[in-house]
Amino acid sequence: MWWPVTRIVSGFAGSLALSVPRSGTRPTSDRVREAMFSSLEARDALRGANVLDLYAGSGALGLEAASRGAASVVFVERNAAAARVCTANTSVITKAAPRSRAPRLDVVVASAHSYLTRELSPDHLFDVAFLDPPYDLDEAQLATELIALVPLLADGAVVIVERSTRSPEPTWPSKLVLERAKTYGETAVWTASASS
Repeated sequence: MWWPVTRIVSGFAGSLALSVPRSGTRPTSDRVREAMFSSLEARDALRGANVLDLYAGSGALGLEAASRGAASVVFVERNAAAARVCTANTSVITKAAPRSRAPRLDVVVASAHSYLTRELSPDHLFDVAFLDPPYDLDEAQLATELIALVPLLADGAVVIVERSTRSPEPTWPSKLVLERAKTYGETAVWTASASS
C-alpha cells in the first residue's frame, strides 16, 4: 500500500525514511522542506511548539517539525488510506524520539474544514500551521480555511501555505500578515504570521 520515498531532513529523526501513500498526495520535496524549516529554526519557532499539519498526507511536514523540537503535532487528513500511512509514520518517529522529550503526535481523520470548525479547546492554540492542500483546491475554499484557522492560532504563530506556482497568492484574513513569498521550481511557499 505504501513505500518509503522521503526522509526526515534533520533533528532527532534525521535521515529516517517515511512512507507515502501510493496516490492522492504530493509530498513536499526535500529542498522545499529544508528551506521552510531553516526559516522556522532561524526564528526559533519550533522548540516546544504546538503544530498543526492540515492536509497532512504522509505527515512529512509535521514529522519534520517534531524531529526538530515541536512538543506536539496534530495531523489532519481526510483520506483514510493516507491517514493510515501518516499514523504508521508517527510510530516510526515516536520510537526514534528521546524518552525525555517525545512529542505528542495525533492523527485526525477529517477534512480540514470540519476539523477547523469543530469545538476545539481554546487552551491548545497552535504556534505553527502548515497548509499544503491539493493543487486543485478551490481558492475560495482555501480562503475559508484560513479564516477558520485564525482563532486556533497563538499570537505570533507562523502559517505556511504551499501551492503550485500556477496558483494565485492566498487571500489572507486580516489577522494573518504575509511575511515572505518564495518559489522553488513549480512550488510556491507563502509564510504569514498571526497578529492580535
